[in-house]
Amino acid sequence: MLIAGPTAPAQAVTYGTPTIALSASYLSGAVGATGDPVVNVTVGQSGADASALTVSASASSKASVAGTGDVTVTGAGAVRQLAVTARGRGYTNLTVKVAGLGGKSATKTLYYAASAAVQNPADARYLTGSADASAAVDVGGGYAVVADDESNVLRLYDRSRSGAPVKTWDFSSQLGVSKEVDIEGATRIGNTIYWTGSLGNNKDGEYKAPRNTVFTTTVSGSGSGTQLAYGRSYKKLRDDLVAWDQANGNRYGFAAGTADGEAPKQIDGFNVEGLEFAPGSTTTAYLGFRAPLAPAVPGGKALLVPVTNFDQVLASGAKAVFGAGVELDLGGLAVRDIRKNAAGQYLILAGSWAADDNSDPYALYQWDGVAGHAPVKRADLPTTDPGGWEAIAEVPDLTAAGARVQLVTDSGSADLYGDGTEVKDLTHPEWKKARAAWFTLNP
Repeated sequence: MLIAGPTAPAQAVTYGTPTIALSASYLSGAVGATGDPVVNVTVGQSGADASALTVSASASSKASVAGTGDVTVTGAGAVRQLAVTARGRGYTNLTVKVAGLGGKSATKTLYYAASAAVQNPADARYLTGSADASAAVDVGGGYAVVADDESNVLRLYDRSRSGAPVKTWDFSSQLGVSKEVDIEGATRIGNTIYWTGSLGNNKDGEYKAPRNTVFTTTVSGSGSGTQLAYGRSYKKLRDDLVAWDQANGNRYGFAAGTADGEAPKQIDGFNVEGLEFAPGSTTTAYLGFRAPLAPAVPGGKALLVPVTNFDQVLASGAKAVFGAGVELDLGGLAVRDIRKNAAGQYLILAGSWAADDNSDPYALYQWDGVAGHAPVKRADLPTTDPGGWEAIAEVPDLTAAGARVQLVTDSGSADLYGDGTEVKDLTHPEWKKARAAWFTLNP
């Protein structure tokens, strides 16, 4: 008979120290927001299956902004998703912890900032990474390329979600500039997007050459697969406009508005913020002016100037040729953006010419693009929210009942987090954000 020998004792498992990494160390949310950005938490531990690890978070500073119970962790395995529901406006630090096997753990700090609640928060989305959104162009699939007037970076965003850009492009080197072009207007014809700088002086009344720039990018792909390539630029459009106005009796005061020491955002200043092609044309483009009003007195009309060879200005550097100015009654407001849809229906975002205009009225007007035809107001916009309405993402069918349009703010000068700091001056790009919001147009 065989007698079994003694069984070897099981070898004890040695667990290493858990690891934890956050996809972002800084996160921004908003009180009452829908679909705020999340942070991916990647965890691991040698000797253990990642699904056996526990991830939690706790408030380590100001619980009135977000406390332990306001943090949700979902998912399993090596990557979890952490979401924060903002309780109040301000900043707080959250300690994110992974509890491993063998009684071992590791932590990371998540720096969180929350902005205040806004009107109709379910219709709001936050485009992070930049606060100074200034122009937007739809590229299909619910995505848009958004420009920033404080840099030359173009960013691709999913318009349905809050969060960081999907892709970015910086064409400064191709443009031959080291300072911002001050991009304020854009429009698309076929696979070409046309972008324009403000063409005006800076806020101190100083001429800065990069601002006198219009340029093109070529689009390939669509939606999340969109790619942009640099096209061509033209850097004399401001000069052409001044010469044209002088030759026509200085009706709009362009020479005076561009003089040294003249700030651009005053009623008789010089500042372009809109760009769109004329009805049925791929050659004539309207430049929409934030300033001046026409004539430059209170209660004046908004101004569009047609560039009748705009395609050739960019394609070959031809000197710009202009048609008669188009003067529109927007209730004393100026053009902040102008956009049309495939059916030739125009929507004008109207706002103040003033530099500090967050409390001034904004409105949306429908127009048919024909000089001499009056625009019709379709909606008044809220003025109590931080930031100024600056860009139209896409124009819906304006004849449809309940038509909704998405607008984007320039929030760069706003104090979103209640500490007196303008958002554009924050160090961390994850805390910088512009707001996109949906509005229903009145019948």
